[in-house]
Amino acid sequence: MEQRPYGNSGLVGSALGFGTWALGTTQYGEIDVQQATEACHLAIDHGVTLIDTAEAYGPLYCEEILGQALAGRRHEVTLVTKVGFLIDDAAHKIVGRSSEPAHILKRTEGCLQRLQTDYIDLLLIHWPDHKTPLSDVMGALETLKSQGKIRYYGVSNFNVAMMAECQRYGHLAANQVGYHLLDRRMEREVLPWLAAQQIGFMAYGSLAFGLLTGAFTPETTFVDWDWRSSGKAFGLPLFEREWFLKTIRLVERLKGFAADHGRTVAQLAIAWVLSHPEVSTALVGVRRPEELKENVAAVDWRLTPD
Repeated sequence: MEQRPYGNSGLVGSALGFGTWALGTTQYGEIDVQQATEACHLAIDHGVTLIDTAEAYGPLYCEEILGQALAGRRHEVTLVTKVGFLIDDAAHKIVGRSSEPAHILKRTEGCLQRLQTDYIDLLLIHWPDHKTPLSDVMGALETLKSQGKIRYYGVSNFNVAMMAECQRYGHLAANQVGYHLLDRRMEREVLPWLAAQQIGFMAYGSLAFGLLTGAFTPETTFVDWDWRSSGKAFGLPLFEREWFLKTIRLVERLKGFAADHGRTVAQLAIAWVLSHPEVSTALVGVRRPEELKENVAAVDWRLTPD
């Protein structure tokens, strides 16, 4: 498996990352936890050593399941998690956002416990809270690093102005933001800025939250508690009925292009994300072992600019 640097931070991770949002079991459709755990082990066996999670996935359930899945194999992976939400632990419910230093320090301790580890390779602030001074946020991250509880830190869903402010007080290893064939917004400002600052980029949603797997049909629907049932996907109407049907038709055409090259549309989507030189890792959720094998095969497909 190809390994890629995260800018000039010194952190290195597998080009294909194992995304675990669905493993939280309560936000992203039905999932067989045992099969997903098997897929996690298979991923490590195939060199997919970058594993991404968050305390908000579930909330909390995902880290707990992943901590059990990684028992005996923690040393083989680069483990990424995120904090920055206010969570009612008893109800397993997100109730707001907070990046206040005391909150970051406290929630990171919970992540360590659930993941059954004494350090996190990369800790990200999941979303900005738009109220805590970023100097304070960076101070908390530096404290965790000096304590040996995290090796590197970064952000997720931050814009250029926010990241530039963060850089005044430390050095971000990565920004994690949505990027896929159906959403190229990050190419306008974020990706060029990250390249200039030598900061890594983690692309989430590489398969457009399932749209680019080729598995959806015009009859596909989502249960009420699946976040896609709202129709919106991070500011885009990808799952609203008209857009959804239009995208299904587009994916059918992409299937033909991929098939002409002996590939699947999911492999095309992953290879496209990885073709951008600034991308450190393309995150892909995996529910079953067979999906993992398909995804791994995409990493060696080199797309040309044409």
